[in-house]
Amino acid sequence: MRVAVCQINSRADRAANLKAASELLERAKAGGADLAVLPEYTDYLGPASTQPEPEVLDGYYGSFFAAEAERLNMWVLAGSFHETGPDAAHTFNTSLLLDRSGAVAAAYRKIHLYDVEIPGRVSYQESATVAPGTQSVAVDVEGVRFGLTICYDLRFPELYRRLAVDGGAQVLLVPAAFMLHTGRDHWEVLLRARAIENQCYVVAAAQIGDHDPGRTCFGRSMVVDPWGTVITQAPDEVGVSFADLDLERLARIRSELPSLANRRL
Repeated sequence: MRVAVCQINSRADRAANLKAASELLERAKAGGADLAVLPEYTDYLGPASTQPEPEVLDGYYGSFFAAEAERLNMWVLAGSFHETGPDAAHTFNTSLLLDRSGAVAAAYRKIHLYDVEIPGRVSYQESATVAPGTQSVAVDVEGVRFGLTICYDLRFPELYRRLAVDGGAQVLLVPAAFMLHTGRDHWEVLLRARAIENQCYVVAAAQIGDHDPGRTCFGRSMVVDPWGTVITQAPDEVGVSFADLDLERLARIRSELPSLANRRL
């Protein structure tokens, strides 16, 4: 199975962001991808005052990427978007996985919300406007088990262990908009750790560059194999990077170093 990680710089122009995402998906298809992964908030990263209204799963966002998946005959992990939430003040941060026909194979609502205060660096309270999801999600993709996560989830290993053990995941997806300040020290380390401890491929697509207002994302979209080796990493620009998932290698690693089977808790 060939996967593509699509790295984008989404800003306040939703139409331009979706056009850029479509072009990246076309490049992914041209490169032979079976699955293309887009980053968190693919459609909009800009001021809250002009943020698009939240939508249901089959609203404009979902329908746009369903049509792209069908047009390209390719699985698409449509980053994430603001889904209509539990009340007027909160949305869900929701990721959609679409199959080759454009049907929704899975929807995952981000469980861990980014509430962080680093003086002089980062001040963000995602929970002020986003409600947490409550369910982990693993799904079959043409015979391969995929676990769905979003960005800040990466810091919570218990979610990934649940996906690997209870969900049977072989591949873990991480659409993200990881901040520059934390990303340069933690992004690769965390991705490699989640791959090693769960003996899974980790496929992470990230936002890159400056976004309004006053936010910069780290980028460095990558794919990590179950041994913890980075097998592809995007340069610091908008683009598409590819990796082939070797499921025989995954099975061999799990057989030779059976840490999942040896766990006691």
